[in-house]
Amino acid sequence: MRSKLILISLCVYLAFPVTGCNKPASDRSTDTASNDTQTSGSGEKASSKEGREAKERERKEAKKASLTIPSGTAITINLGSSIGSKLSNPGDTFTGSIAKDVMAGNAVAIPQGTNVSGTVADAKPLGKFKGGAVLQVRLDSIRVGGADVPVQAGARSFAAKGKGKRTAVLAGGGAALGGIIGAIAGGGKGAAIGMAAGGGAGAGGAAFTGNKDIVLPAESDITFELSQPLELKQ
Repeated sequence: MRSKLILISLCVYLAFPVTGCNKPASDRSTDTASNDTQTSGSGEKASSKEGREAKERERKEAKKASLTIPSGTAITINLGSSIGSKLSNPGDTFTGSIAKDVMAGNAVAIPQGTNVSGTVADAKPLGKFKGGAVLQVRLDSIRVGGADVPVQAGARSFAAKGKGKRTAVLAGGGAALGGIIGAIAGGGKGAAIGMAAGGGAGAGGAAFTGNKDIVLPAESDITFELSQPLELKQ
């Protein structure tokens, strides 16, 4: 009897480790599936993050792409206020806007209405310059994407000289503005004469008062020619 009790106790003792080791297969499968799900979820998140970062890099690279307007391109501006040989002083600034779209290939690089700024490089009224009045203007910058982009363009010069019939010459492009502009009506009092440049040299508006001073009224068009390529960040 005693031997049977010892044998039974020994069997019970040995049964505990076996029970612990023989965990149900279903539990092990659940743990494995859980681990696989976590690993898969982490992989998907990493892939999604990499995709977003790649798209962001592409967007930034596209934003950095630029358009180049070649040298020699004509840029016509519309004056925001009047300037003149007597009205203005050297160093005065003026503002305006692009009068018509500026193209770079088939793309519109600078749309009509874009703000511009310039400087009166020289202004000499009649009586301070032998031979007549002089007005020279320069285009300095174009506002693109919220920033003022410097512009390298040839200055435009206007000169009124001579007696009797009033003439004007656009020295900036070396082209005469139609030769004789006209005579001031009423003995040289208070008339205004318009002018336009030909031969693709650009368009402008100028008025000559009775004393032959030069005036470019507000909303006059002036065409500048780029002397250096203009690169614009998009």
